[in-house]
Amino acid sequence: MAENTSDAGLTFLAAGLQQFAERFIEGLHVRYLAWLAAPAEFETFRASFAQVSTSGFAMASQILLIVAIVAVPLVIGGRRIRIGTGTAWSRLLLSAMVAVIALAIGFVAARLLASQGLPVQTLQLWVTSTVAGWVVLIALHWLLLQQQPPEARLRRNRLTKFVRDLSLAILWAVAGLSLVASLRLWGAGAGMIDLWGTVVVTLPTLLLSTGAIWRHRRTLAGTVAGPRPRAFWRGSFARCWPAIVIGFILFIVVNAQVARTMGVALPGGAVAMTALIVIATPHLDAMIWDWAQRGLNSPNISTAAAAWRQTARFTVLIAVIASLGALWAAPLAVGFGIDLRHVALDAFKVALIGMFTAFCWNLIGTSIERVSRADRIAAAAGSTMTSSRLGTLVPLFGSIGKSLIVVFAFLSILVTVGVNVWPLITGLSFFGLAISFGTQALVKDVVSGMFFLIDDAFRYGEYIETTGAKGTVEKISLRSVSLRGSRGPIATVPYGQMGKVQNFSRDWVIDKIALRVSMDTDVELVRKIFKKIGEQISADPELNQNLLEPFKSQGSTEVEDGTLIVKAKFMAKPGTQFLIRKAAMKAILQAFRENGIRAVPKPFTGEVDPNA
Repeated sequence: MAENTSDAGLTFLAAGLQQFAERFIEGLHVRYLAWLAAPAEFETFRASFAQVSTSGFAMASQILLIVAIVAVPLVIGGRRIRIGTGTAWSRLLLSAMVAVIALAIGFVAARLLASQGLPVQTLQLWVTSTVAGWVVLIALHWLLLQQQPPEARLRRNRLTKFVRDLSLAILWAVAGLSLVASLRLWGAGAGMIDLWGTVVVTLPTLLLSTGAIWRHRRTLAGTVAGPRPRAFWRGSFARCWPAIVIGFILFIVVNAQVARTMGVALPGGAVAMTALIVIATPHLDAMIWDWAQRGLNSPNISTAAAAWRQTARFTVLIAVIASLGALWAAPLAVGFGIDLRHVALDAFKVALIGMFTAFCWNLIGTSIERVSRADRIAAAAGSTMTSSRLGTLVPLFGSIGKSLIVVFAFLSILVTVGVNVWPLITGLSFFGLAISFGTQALVKDVVSGMFFLIDDAFRYGEYIETTGAKGTVEKISLRSVSLRGSRGPIATVPYGQMGKVQNFSRDWVIDKIALRVSMDTDVELVRKIFKKIGEQISADPELNQNLLEPFKSQGSTEVEDGTLIVKAKFMAKPGTQFLIRKAAMKAILQAFRENGIRAVPKPFTGEVDPNA
């Protein structure tokens, strides 16, 4: 039975491919015949054109004149936009004003240059195409050049060359499409239009654009990669981006040619807008990412504003999806009889929930990043060796908050699309109750950890000792803490098994040094030596900044096995006592040798094995 079904599927597929090949070959034959008829269509077109217009030379002169008239405000406005120092919104408003002024001037000039009818429509078409091409060039310049820092001269020079080469392809495409539209407006034949659009417009534009992208592929990849540090996936995507763009352009051209050969008309505006959106989105994302990183690193920008900058990337993604849906999904929905207003309203609600969720997520992430950066700066400045209490709690509570945000957003989206979530919530409640009864140790660990953190028993980077292990705190989770031992191993200790916690990294530490000397040692001389060493350590700028109380003698208060025990101590910042102790021991040994003071080793009291 399965074999029959598979054979039937293969037969159906083969029949479909054969039918497609036959239609494609037939369409190629039809296009070939139409191209052969193009010279005759051109003669017919020239005769009909002469009846409406005085001469082709006069019409061409009017087109060139109207383009020159429109170009004047565009060139002036473009120069003002490029060298302006205003914000991005002010430049966007200025661009819109320049485009509107140029359109108005061009339409008025078209009325003055030509009479009613096709000549006026042709001139208005060229006015619109000129302004549209200018808008695309300004967007390209702004997307690739405007956001580059002034000090990156080499990158700006490379990008300028790339923009220049790509602008040539864009201008060629706009002029060619305008000419094809003019031919169609004046009633040219289908073969003539097809031949002109394919040979004169499509192929040169394809060669110019792909050539510019391939020649400047490294420069183009750098604009998508964004500032360092960057994720591995983004760097890999940036390296592949030039090939992706070329492949996408080839796909559009081949798809358009196949559709024309098959006799299926693709919506040219939708295809062009899709190409612009898909190609521009990674560059826009890199630009917003750079803008967001500058806001994150700037102390003058609030946490909420920095989080909004991070959310702007998600907003752009939603806008891209909405645009592509309006271009392609909306016609399909109308064809299937779907109410677009209801779908659009639900999609808008889901988008709002997504944006609010992304903002809350980025707000938590920005807070964590800024607190962590403050801790790193404080550690680099030497003011502290460990994380602050806020730096310890914020990442933990941040991960919990992010999880809750995702859960609430998921439930809110389900409610928006009409799904009853109460059975799901009830099921999760019973499941959580069963988990709590079955894993009492887990509950104990979580509750114990909560109280440890509330009591501020330890923080990141602190050296602690628990009942089961000791080491530097490297990770704090909801259930356990990870301690890095002095030799490298990591011990993961559940909070419920920690017991007593000794923290060796808080506030201050007292280090004591005990030495065994002979009974005839001058204790007063030892005291003077220790005092001098203490003065030397206090005068050392590298050691003094970590010294809280000076190195001083504690005298001799013990006698053990016929030797004197002389002691000294000092108070230092936690974690810095080892350097001070090392310097003190070095000075003590040198002073003892210079003053003839002999240190006595501790006598061996163990039993000796006679058979050893």
